[in-house]
Amino acid sequence: MAFAYTPGLRVASVTEVRKERRLPLAGETLVNVGDSVSAETVVARTELPGNVKMINIANIMGMPPGDIPELLFKKEGDPLEENEPVGQTKGLFGLFKNTVRSPIKGTFESYNNITGQAVLREPPIPVEIDAYIKGTVAEILENEGVIIEATATFVQGIFGIGGETRGELKVCVDSPDQELTGDLIDESCRGRILLGGSFVSYETLKKAIAIGVNAIIVGGFDDKDLKKFLGYDLGVAITGHEKKGITLILTEGFGRMTMAHGTFDLLRSREGMLTSVNGATQIRAGVMRPELVIPVDEALSAIGSDKQAGAMDIGSPIRCIRAPYFGKLGRVAALPAELQVLDSEALVRVLEVEFENGETATVPRANVELIEE
Repeated sequence: MAFAYTPGLRVASVTEVRKERRLPLAGETLVNVGDSVSAETVVARTELPGNVKMINIANIMGMPPGDIPELLFKKEGDPLEENEPVGQTKGLFGLFKNTVRSPIKGTFESYNNITGQAVLREPPIPVEIDAYIKGTVAEILENEGVIIEATATFVQGIFGIGGETRGELKVCVDSPDQELTGDLIDESCRGRILLGGSFVSYETLKKAIAIGVNAIIVGGFDDKDLKKFLGYDLGVAITGHEKKGITLILTEGFGRMTMAHGTFDLLRSREGMLTSVNGATQIRAGVMRPELVIPVDEALSAIGSDKQAGAMDIGSPIRCIRAPYFGKLGRVAALPAELQVLDSEALVRVLEVEFENGETATVPRANVELIEE
């Protein structure tokens, strides 16, 4: 049987998910291999160095830098309290002493005999990372973090904004072509992950934030509303660091786009289950997709798939990602081995696709994206 390999958009009912949870710099891990963890379990932690505050003690005291060390009350590494004396002049006959006080709470890091500058450092900033998903610790990354494994439903989107969050999945629409409107969002949606259909508007998104919704999953969103929502043109930057109070994941693209029936039906079957989502997206080198991860129980995990990741064959579901069929869903009808000449006179590999409405077309393989079921 013919096979082809193409970038894939995964929509897996049950699959093995491995998530690397890595600290930004060396620290300590708090779990062991084989430990069961919840999504909220803190698995590793470290401390970022505090901010530095420079003060010129020589200038404040009005003395040569080389004379200052014998007047300091603190040595390197000593703790400091805000407004605590750091040093003091001897004064005249014990009077008129000039005292230098610390402007921060932290540590006296160093003093420079040449410049007269002292370096004070604020307390370290604690950093903790959680497991993100419910699962098992599969591997310890020494002094860096862990790898968590889970059997889960895994769905990738086309585009997202906002970082990691979690909550129970709540289905708010009856079909994948229905818009998620403001009247469908109420207090019962607070802290939830909402599944919509074809579209969500800017106004509905703002209401969801006001209610306290953690994330919204829909087919499409207006690209003009995206700029309005973010307050700037996104360009080609990596998303996921936005602090807008919500994570938004698009499964199909920009505009009113019916969510793929398979994706909608799969997620609807997981309603009420704890769902971890991440809107981080990078389209260029090192492609990163927004995602939903829903750990499943043993009954569901018995269902598996042995299909090779990225393998596209006859019957594989695909999405067209370039004009003139952009956004249309279908299945591979044929994979001709011969190169074919396009209108542009380029010689490329093609495939035949049968769309959901029964229409067929021949398109370059580079113009489609595999939906890995």
